Amino acid sequence: MSKPTDNPADPFKKALAEATKVMADDPELSVSYSVDPAGLSGDAMRLPQVSRRMTRDEVLLARGTADALALRHKFHDGATHAKYAPPGDMARDIYEAMETARCEAMGAREMPGTSGNIDAKIADEARRRGYEQITDSSDAPLAAAAGYLTRHLATGRDLPPGADNVMKLWQGFIEEQAGGTLEDLQEKLSDQAEFARFARQVITDLGYGDQLGDDPDAPDDDQDDQDDEAQEEENPEDAGQEDSEDQSGEADPEQTQDDQQDASEAQVSMDEMAEDEMGDEAEMPDGEAPLDPPPPPQLSDADPDYRAFETEFDEEIAAEDLAEPAELERLRSYLDQQLDPLKGAVGRLANKLQRRLQAQQNRSWEFDREEGILDAGRLARVVANPTTPLSFKVEKDTEFRDTVVTLLLDNSGSMRGRPISIAAICADVLARTLERCDVKVEILGFTTRAWKGGQSRERWLNDGRPAQPGRLNDLRHIVYKGADAPWRRVRPNLGLMMKEGLLKENIDGEALEWAHRRMLMRPEARRILMVISDGAPVDDSTLSVNPANYLEKHLRDVIAMIEKKKIVELLAIGIGHDVTRYYERAVTITDVEQLAGAMTEQLAALFDTDPRARARFLGIRKAG
Repeated sequence: MSKPTDNPADPFKKALAEATKVMADDPELSVSYSVDPAGLSGDAMRLPQVSRRMTRDEVLLARGTADALALRHKFHDGATHAKYAPPGDMARDIYEAMETARCEAMGAREMPGTSGNIDAKIADEARRRGYEQITDSSDAPLAAAAGYLTRHLATGRDLPPGADNVMKLWQGFIEEQAGGTLEDLQEKLSDQAEFARFARQVITDLGYGDQLGDDPDAPDDDQDDQDDEAQEEENPEDAGQEDSEDQSGEADPEQTQDDQQDASEAQVSMDEMAEDEMGDEAEMPDGEAPLDPPPPPQLSDADPDYRAFETEFDEEIAAEDLAEPAELERLRSYLDQQLDPLKGAVGRLANKLQRRLQAQQNRSWEFDREEGILDAGRLARVVANPTTPLSFKVEKDTEFRDTVVTLLLDNSGSMRGRPISIAAICADVLARTLERCDVKVEILGFTTRAWKGGQSRERWLNDGRPAQPGRLNDLRHIVYKGADAPWRRVRPNLGLMMKEGLLKENIDGEALEWAHRRMLMRPEARRILMVISDGAPVDDSTLSVNPANYLEKHLRDVIAMIEKKKIVELLAIGIGHDVTRYYERAVTITDVEQLAGAMTEQLAALFDTDPRARARFLGIRKAG
């Protein structure tokens, strides 16, 4: 009999866990409940927490999430998925969304009761992401719409309102581009490999075929066969020699017998050598066995020797997925209250930056050109003297047009308190300012999911603590604002930085490389990446079992790679930390109150049309 003090939600949670194992067809599946985002990692499933109150929404969300993850576990094969997964961001997002829809549709075929539960999960996701309020397709994610449409066509079920809104915003476009391909949807669902090829065709139809990478079904043996045939044609003597040896064996029996004896002796000698080699191999360490699996793909483009012990538990996550909308609004209000005295100064600096940018935005012309737009203001000269040639003018290009700016914020524990508050409000105000000037802004944050390791360290301990494991913590990379997301829609997200327990450790090198890769996917001609940090990379778990400069060396390598490629303009601001020893363009401030001025002046200098003024500013700042 249960004690009165027992949690009334425990029986429900236990029953749901057992039902989930049955649905997933895996009795060894580990099911837990957490405030962290739900997910599936191998044989471990994490479901949303259910409180003692057991509200209807909590129960429906837990059931829907459990059903969706159980179906993914049952119908999804990771190796097949990885084989056909495209490398490009948009193509991969569409591919992932369609595969999720396939697993859920397969569940609806075999277990119709799952459909209603999963509808509750989809409705919760759509509500948290504000899908119901979107009115323009440019604000709606195409990948999500493709997944919703796939599920709708496969099951025939209507979607919850927010998801249905996103689907309908893109439905006309998707059906116009990929309608012929989608007709075969029902036939592809049960075979994951066939469906993966189908999804890749849909991605091509939608105009993202350039992000698919190499064809995973391309034959590998044809070229080898062609090479063998070419080699035989180039070396006919070898074939003739073999034929002549056969003929000579038939012509001279005594020679054949001698040759056979020599061959027997040679075979005995080869057998002895093989035994000796096998004996040597038996003494070789396991790592040098000739049949070792191929090495894993390198983690970093900047340093092929940098590695992580486990990447399975890393996450790239949107800020709105780490907290409920009501909590984000509360945290945002708290952030505004904390920095109310500072907002006036930050606002004045932002307005100053805006005036400088808009001054450059005014049209500027070069006159008396031989071609271009006819200069109507000088037609009077032609009327007065018909022999005077016509005058043309050409509009000058301004430097900041077609630009994207990424602000990468250190979300480590040392930033807790006023530093992270000021960084958040400065990023928020600058994003709004630059958006008014048609400059797109992305705001990213980086930290870890746990202190001193996490699941990566647990696996390392279970594997016997192998030496030099590399990075030994679970990354958490947060997208507060995507470059294409309007500021008004993501404004509450920056309040997440005020969330207790979010800020942990900082692994700067991988975060910087992640932000750089995101920028390379952008279509803008000019890309600016600003890093704000208050210290060197620190992760106790990693540094305790690797060289002391392991993370710092990787950060230097990443910076050197970015600055050498020159595709992205990189600059940094250190808060009480000398970042000039890492970055070529850098500012170090001693007081966090100076952050707003440093950020606006750095950006203003980059947008300055006078290269001498810009160089003078950056040189002074670097020296200072």
